[in-house]
Amino acid sequence: LASAEHLAATVILGDHGRRRAGMGDEFWQYRPAHSGDSARMIDWRRSARSDAHFVREREWQAAQTVLLWVDAGRSMSFTGDRGRAPKSDRAQLLALAVSVLLLRGGERVGLTGETAPPRSGRSQLLRIADALTEDHPGDYAAPEASGLVSHGRMVLISDFLGDMAGVERAMARAADKSMRGTLLQVLDPAEEEFPFDGRTIFESMGGSLRHETMRASDLRSRYLDRLAERKARLDTLARASGWHYHCHHTGQSAQPALLWLYRALERGA
Repeated sequence: LASAEHLAATVILGDHGRRRAGMGDEFWQYRPAHSGDSARMIDWRRSARSDAHFVREREWQAAQTVLLWVDAGRSMSFTGDRGRAPKSDRAQLLALAVSVLLLRGGERVGLTGETAPPRSGRSQLLRIADALTEDHPGDYAAPEASGLVSHGRMVLISDFLGDMAGVERAMARAADKSMRGTLLQVLDPAEEEFPFDGRTIFESMGGSLRHETMRASDLRSRYLDRLAERKARLDTLARASGWHYHCHHTGQSAQPALLWLYRALERGA
């Protein structure tokens, strides 16, 4: 949690990044008057300082609900380098950091399912952090699709290397609630590059899958093709649902991924 708050502090967002015109009491901006604006909407004091008429807009202040799901499957504990944190650590860090930013902006944030229902306030960070420590017994986990709220936002963070049926079901249920969101894929550099050669034993983190080969390099092109197909499928699925997709690997700084994630939620608002 301390690392997440430090990461969030490095992202300069200025004022509440999700601001837009709407119902509220706080002044947001002036805009040029358009055809159809009534005379009572005109700010005559501001308009008197120029040759054009201006409308005074207020800031939209209704809080949004954002639900997060962070893959807790065993595959997320993989790291290709002992000096590098596993994918699960990066996924949890990004989930907590974006929660910090959203809660600071007055949004309601929680996890899918029943472990941490959406709430506002700093104490919610502790609930989310505690819930993220729960493990999943299988190699791959599917997103929980309970506790969804109408017109909210949803964030799914995973390596998305398992069965895609669970992801598609969760997104379909979110669509039924008019929810939009983001797919953030987190991969280890070794999964992006496939730096294996000679005799190699591949084993899933949970031990349920095992494959031995004498010439791992022969698998590289087929593996990279399959990975590219998976990324393309995720991107197509996101576009078809009005969502956003991004791939991040743990060899990169977490800051750009956090900024992308926050801005993607802003674009979906």
